[in-house]
Amino acid sequence: MRKRFGQTLRLGVSPQGLALCTARRNTLDVIAEHSFGAGTPGFEGIAAGVRELLAGAGCAGWPATLVLADELARLWQVVPPPGSARMGDLEAAAALRFQTLYGEAAGNWKLAAGWDAARPFLAAAMPRQLLTLLEEGAREQRVDLVEIVPQFVAGWNRWRGAVKAGAWYGLVQGRVLTLGAVENNVVTAVRAAAMPDGADAQWLDAHVAREALRLNLPVPDRVAVSGHAPQAWSGSCILLAPAHGEKWSACAQLAATGGPA
Repeated sequence: MRKRFGQTLRLGVSPQGLALCTARRNTLDVIAEHSFGAGTPGFEGIAAGVRELLAGAGCAGWPATLVLADELARLWQVVPPPGSARMGDLEAAAALRFQTLYGEAAGNWKLAAGWDAARPFLAAAMPRQLLTLLEEGAREQRVDLVEIVPQFVAGWNRWRGAVKAGAWYGLVQGRVLTLGAVENNVVTAVRAAAMPDGADAQWLDAHVAREALRLNLPVPDRVAVSGHAPQAWSGSCILLAPAHGEKWSACAQLAATGGPA
């Protein structure tokens, strides 16, 4: 496939399937998809699917952003220890919190965060084995992976400027709403929940209030939501423009997260 000036790839990766999009200015186009069917492919299977998808698309020499489904990543809040003065202190605090929450050491995970010694910050972890396999597959097809990012982080990075003071950020993917509690333009906590059938504005308001109570935080003035949120929520939240049409598959929506709207 011939690359046009300024054109990049966006690759969505989930245990359910893969999608490859091209992005240029304000345009996104789906060029290839792959479904894993009912089975769980495992890391080797996911990486094999990525190699096949890239080889079939003929994208050698293209830069690409890989958006990883949040179910393949882990997100959590880190409270910096008192008197933190070095990056090593923050990394150790993130790793310790990870072990406390998930019951395993962080050695098999690649950690990234909005490191901050003065206030709580959001951290993310992605499986090192999976990342290594994906990077190897991309190199085989001569595709330059410039960024690998969990979906929620990709969405937040794209829309954080639209989240006003006093508001939280939300992302809808499939039937899951992921809420990010925001303070001073920083996500301090993340909560994901399945959306019931017919989730209306009343459900959203009650859900946000419950999450605020659980986090011991004030109920936000509003929630700014990206992804394909129900139109019925429009009176209770700010619906951020999706980057694609309603008919796009869940994997294509994943790939588009964080791309041009």
